[in-house]
Amino acid sequence: MTHPSEHALAGLTLDPLGPNFGAEVIGLDLATATDEEVLAVRTTLVERKVLFFRGQNLDDDGQVALGRRIGELTASHPVVGGVDAAHPEIYAIDSSDNGFADVWHTDVTFMSRPPMGSILRAVHLPVAGGDTNWADSQLAYDSLSSPVREMVDRLTAVHDGNREFGYYLAQRRGGKGNVWEGETVTRLDPVEHPVIRVHPETGRRGIFVNPGFTSHIVGVSDAESRAILDLLYAHLTKPEHIVRHRWRAGDVAMWDNRSTAHYANRDYGSTRRVMHRITLRGDQPFGPVATERGPEPGPH
Repeated sequence: MTHPSEHALAGLTLDPLGPNFGAEVIGLDLATATDEEVLAVRTTLVERKVLFFRGQNLDDDGQVALGRRIGELTASHPVVGGVDAAHPEIYAIDSSDNGFADVWHTDVTFMSRPPMGSILRAVHLPVAGGDTNWADSQLAYDSLSSPVREMVDRLTAVHDGNREFGYYLAQRRGGKGNVWEGETVTRLDPVEHPVIRVHPETGRRGIFVNPGFTSHIVGVSDAESRAILDLLYAHLTKPEHIVRHRWRAGDVAMWDNRSTAHYANRDYGSTRRVMHRITLRGDQPFGPVATERGPEPGPH
């Protein structure tokens, strides 16, 4: 049996879910947390990658206020509108409106600057089912064989949001999405990201492709692209790289989008599941090759 252990660096009481990945934060009220406690959560989030908080009493206002204490909030989503006019930052994932997340993905990688993190709150849960799984992309990278790491370090992949959200943008939003990075989203042009992402705060490398949004690898044949991606997906989602959370009323989850992928189990039939998510503004992903050659020169 795992017992809560005092976190040596940040002073939070944690119940670790794995040796180095995932933890439940014990006894912290997110609505009344001090600035020092919020900073400790932010620091621990980078280290543990996904954190869970039981028995919280956050509403939509409280969730937005919490997010603003941790980082800069984005719009709810590049394409999908906010839960209501008062909360444009909140993305409602509602199973009664086709709101499912039952494909492994990392949030919004189809934009040039994906969110750095996400905060998810349980609003309405099925009696049973609807667990969410997170995969540690850095642990997965570290456990690849050396020759495979050397190959994927130099690859670039295309991420395309049209497969999931193109129809929604065109039909339900009339071709006009939300403001993202200062511009109104009117189309989802595919973007390129490194297959292996270097975390901007720790320098650790992690697998940064996902079945939800990655379409193919640049500069290789279709067959090679499928084989490489299938290898990485299978490796990323090995059981030893995953933690699973069974939701209860009042639960809040927070994860580092730069070092994880996640998947929500769709095993609750026709019963309703509603989750509210906010995302924190991120930066442009860079890979090992960019790290080796240094930053790109700026304008003269």
